[in-house]
Amino acid sequence: MQWLETLSYIGIGIGVLQFLIILVHVISHPQTMKVMKVVWPITGLYFPLIGLWMYYKLGVPDAKQKMDHQMNHSDHKEMHHSDKPFWQSVVVSTTHCSSGCSLGDLLGAPIVFLTGLTIAGSTLFADYVVEFVLAYILGIAFQYYGMGMGPKPAEEKVKNAIKADTWSLIAFEIGMFAWMALSHYVFFSEPPKPNGPVFWFMMQIAMMIGFGTSYPANWYLVKKGVKHAM
Repeated sequence: MQWLETLSYIGIGIGVLQFLIILVHVISHPQTMKVMKVVWPITGLYFPLIGLWMYYKLGVPDAKQKMDHQMNHSDHKEMHHSDKPFWQSVVVSTTHCSSGCSLGDLLGAPIVFLTGLTIAGSTLFADYVVEFVLAYILGIAFQYYGMGMGPKPAEEKVKNAIKADTWSLIAFEIGMFAWMALSHYVFFSEPPKPNGPVFWFMMQIAMMIGFGTSYPANWYLVKKGVKHAM
């Protein structure tokens, strides 16, 4: 399907261009949380057009807030709250969670492909296991560093990160893995592989769906105070 391959190149190209634009901008405009310097470019990578809009709508005001804070206060501690509406805080929390997951998925798929790993004779099952493990590790790491360098012991911060991110991470992977299953078993007679553009375009869509399924989980967790409003 030539049209799908062309569309895949367009989607991937937009994602890479957004990644570079946001990366350059975020370096010179520090975020209220340092980990967002990684989160925003990754969001642009898998979220064509919308990712760039979210950064300029939510990320740039956060950078301005930090600059204003630094100009008016002598101590430059990390901030964890802003005056943005609740739904926007949940969006930022979801980008935070989703970026850790997405990075794990981006690393996991080539590992499975290059090693020829299968589980129960299925490369898809191997993708699920490897990507989930990597996504979980990176998701918890993103959450841990998103908490800042406060006075709490590291062990407590790790426990809090696991508590805050586990359910939202699982919700992300449910949406993503469902789309991967459709791509593997339904949409194509021959499942696309990581050495072609269609695979990565399908991954972009899967990550966007994962963002959508993770948003309600993040809403609940932020509402209950399990996660910070970001």
